[in-house]
Amino acid sequence: MTDDLLRAPAEVKYADELDWLESVDDGPKPFSWRLSPKMVRLFVLGSERADGLDREVDQKWFGDRSFVERAIVTLASDRGLLLIGDPGTGKSWLAELLSAAICRNSTLVVQGTAGTTEDHIKYSWNVSMVIAKGQSRDSMIPSPIMTAMEGGVIGRFEELTRSTSDVQDALISILSEKYVSIPELDDDNVVFAKPGFSIIATANSRDRGVNDLSSALKRRFNFVRIPVVTNRKSETEIVRFRTEELLRRHAIELDVPPSLLDILLQSFADLRAAAASAGSDDEKLESALSTAEQIGVLEDAILSSHFFGDRRLTAERLAASLVGSLARRSPEDLAILNKYWHGVVEPRSKAEGGEWPVFLDGGRQTIATLS
Repeated sequence: MTDDLLRAPAEVKYADELDWLESVDDGPKPFSWRLSPKMVRLFVLGSERADGLDREVDQKWFGDRSFVERAIVTLASDRGLLLIGDPGTGKSWLAELLSAAICRNSTLVVQGTAGTTEDHIKYSWNVSMVIAKGQSRDSMIPSPIMTAMEGGVIGRFEELTRSTSDVQDALISILSEKYVSIPELDDDNVVFAKPGFSIIATANSRDRGVNDLSSALKRRFNFVRIPVVTNRKSETEIVRFRTEELLRRHAIELDVPPSLLDILLQSFADLRAAAASAGSDDEKLESALSTAEQIGVLEDAILSSHFFGDRRLTAERLAASLVGSLARRSPEDLAILNKYWHGVVEPRSKAEGGEWPVFLDGGRQTIATLS
């Protein structure tokens, strides 16, 4: 079934694994959860030898165990969960995995934008049915959040701070009172949340000031801050995990040499250090330089090599992909990358050799082309 989908949700992609975990799970489960909190954590973070399982469970989210445990405990309470952090830190992926493990449905999602309205989190109406038969529960179109309330499952709200204050305020009564009133109806005009209902929201810390959360809404969420991954080993695992997933999805047989992966990771580490020491925003790349953007750079290089190269990933294509992906402002970002190439990549290529000289030439050519 997953072969027919461009991107299968976690509960579909890992259905066999979730079925097996459910069959061997004898731990206490809150509400109507499909897995116990311990098994939810194991599904997200992977199994260890000490778990004593007959089957290995792969790690799917790479981060501190305490963040996952706090998120799970929050969802076992009656409070909402807000995952906040820089872009590309895996907030949405963690929310999807938690929803899949807890209720086997991660698709009840509202995407927060400037155009999101209160209808998107409560309900709207099927106009044709209203004209034909009048307003009733049958002619009502429940939002993903209302559907989650009725089913006692997890609803998700992506990019909460991108939505307007009116939309955010509508969440307060849902999180506090756990019901939605339908004033248009005379009977059956209240939808109550069933046990197990909760909301996982995400917010980018870089969006602070766009539509700040009110203190009333903040009180109804437990905050879990997801930091940028700086541990080299963890970041390597994340990039390798996502790259293998990409290759399987596109049915591409192509090796990613460890030396090129090291160059990619080192380049991002260097650029992050330069951004941290920069005196102004003009001296920083517009890119957040997140792990997700590293994956995007590598994905671009892999697809370019597969379709337009000799199906072999080279340092030259990796450099072209990195420059092309990170040079968003002209001339500011190009100037920053040019400075990095001359001040860091060039000396390193002379000192270390290997793939660095080819990476140096590839970056120089791309910068010259874009300038």
